[in-house]
Amino acid sequence: MSSVGDFWINKADIVKRRVVVTGVGLVTPLGTGTEKTWQALVQGKSGVAAITRFDASDQAARIAAEVKDFTPERWFEKKQLKNLDLFVQYAVAAADMAWKESGFVITDANADRVGVITGCGMGGLPTIEEYHDVYRAKGPRRITPFFIPRVIPNMPSGHISMHVGAKGPNLSLSTACAAGTHAVGEAFRHIAYGDCDVAVTGGAESVICPLAVGGFSSMKALSTRNDEPEKASRPFDRDRDGFIIAEGAGMLVLEEMESARKRGAVIYAEITGFGQTSDAYHIAAPPENGEGGARCMTMALRDAGLQPGDVDYINAHGTSTPLNDRCETVAIKTVFGDHAGKLEISSTKSMTGHMLGGAGGIESVFTALTLYHGIIPPTINLDEPDPACDLDYVPNNARESKPAVAMSNSFGFGGTNGVIIMKRFD
Repeated sequence: MSSVGDFWINKADIVKRRVVVTGVGLVTPLGTGTEKTWQALVQGKSGVAAITRFDASDQAARIAAEVKDFTPERWFEKKQLKNLDLFVQYAVAAADMAWKESGFVITDANADRVGVITGCGMGGLPTIEEYHDVYRAKGPRRITPFFIPRVIPNMPSGHISMHVGAKGPNLSLSTACAAGTHAVGEAFRHIAYGDCDVAVTGGAESVICPLAVGGFSSMKALSTRNDEPEKASRPFDRDRDGFIIAEGAGMLVLEEMESARKRGAVIYAEITGFGQTSDAYHIAAPPENGEGGARCMTMALRDAGLQPGDVDYINAHGTSTPLNDRCETVAIKTVFGDHAGKLEISSTKSMTGHMLGGAGGIESVFTALTLYHGIIPPTINLDEPDPACDLDYVPNNARESKPAVAMSNSFGFGGTNGVIIMKRFD
């Protein structure tokens, strides 16, 4: 129970409203647009290639998953583009696709019931790099007045709200690689508990730049399989050697279920649970027993009112780093027990790379699409499974299936964890 003024509120007495996904939008290394990305995903295509964004010849890791077909003029006037960092452009584009697909119409009467909640891990780091050089070479007077609005992590939420006219809750979460999932979870709760009726939510990131690649390389976090880029992201494989830095955005429109049904909206999935925990252990490494992630999955199951045996599919965090994949496997076994061997699990990062703060947004979209289409995306490049990673990771080929309940995991630096649970909407 919690106190509010002179009143006591028993949280168990609060009736959660049901929340569904009515629109999705993707800008990814596999393609701009949901259909293009989804088709590449189920075909097991890789979006990883040599870095073209800058000269990476002096970097230890010279490969990345860049967005290759983005046409910003589709969403922005040319004069706007110089004032928007790429992560904001991706976020607005993905949100626009999701919003139009949802078919929801904002009016003066409902604008303050529509929220925007996004996640981003690092913000406009390429802009910081650029204008640090400008400052050093030409002095402070040559810094653009748009420098600060280009770099701060809440700009996706701000620009999306202006783009669609949403006047409800407006938040941005910066929780490293769990940011996108935390954003979706918070949007779910805002609707479930009545703070708004509709929300645009997800994650975005674009930091394929010398400073980020060099920084992650110095941590020994990135794959250096530079001669075989398409094979470099290999979650759960014995020969994995690090993650692939990626960029893009994944956005969803969440809506109170009765509103969506009355409108006749297409419903991709229902969100039923959200968990968030801290490892309280290390700035970058999970505990060997995966207990923080395990507690997070358990919290999400409890929030959804489900038992471990109810889950059919997990979109794993699956970064392709030696420690994460092993510890996530341990965490799944801890939570699911004997049922762990019956789960279908995949890491879509094997194809998209790791979008950092945007990963949870794109993977929430993938989870909804998996339930909607009844197809499990594969974990590609899983040729020799690590003996410590001995679950069913749907290796190399997509699988037709009919999962009823799916989970999406995200774990971030600082020991922050986020888990979303969705179910097929019938």
